[in-house]
Amino acid sequence: MKVSLIIPTLNEEKILPLQAACVRDFGGELEIIVADGLSSDRTQELARQYGWRIVASERGRGTQMNAGAAVATGEVLVFLHADTMLPARASAMISELLRDSRVVGGNFRLEFSGDRWESRWLTRLYPVLRLGGMCYGDSGFFLRREIFERVGGYREYPLFEDCDMYRRVSRLGRFVRVDGVATTSSRRFEGRFIRTFMLWIVLQVLYWCGVSPERLAAYYRIIR
Repeated sequence: MKVSLIIPTLNEEKILPLQAACVRDFGGELEIIVADGLSSDRTQELARQYGWRIVASERGRGTQMNAGAAVATGEVLVFLHADTMLPARASAMISELLRDSRVVGGNFRLEFSGDRWESRWLTRLYPVLRLGGMCYGDSGFFLRREIFERVGGYREYPLFEDCDMYRRVSRLGRFVRVDGVATTSSRRFEGRFIRTFMLWIVLQVLYWCGVSPERLAAYYRIIR
């Protein structure tokens, strides 16, 4: 089963070497596509050095991931944030779950990097958020290509494109969680955890109450 790993990037030269080392252990038949939002650093240069395919796109994760998916040739699409590291043999874990035809896609168990209390607390909180229908792309979404095409890809929202995708594909079948652990950066929260987390919760509540992602995007820039 061929997997297309699609990584949206924007000025990620510092994290790409770590990602390159990580994906060596992905396993299986793999193509890696960097959907770059016109980075001004060495992101594209590094991606070329690693032999990855580069697709230039307008900025925005939804837009970039759609651009990457448009050129992907895999039967399975994995959408991976540049600062999320998947476990070794992730391909085998995904393939095993997709043997069940009822499974449309899934994600990984997630841990936040670092030994600060904020990281540990976020790691414990994440499974609880999923129970409330909140599932985020930093956990490494994977989808059958046919399902991705059936729902029309990501909506090109400035934020919450991942929650929207999770909600839409879950209506078509089972969205499962891989037992393997992905590790993501806690850089967005470092040094400003309470303020950032509270604002994020407010944005999430407003989103589920029907406020458009376009209106919420102005506030999201504060915590990026």
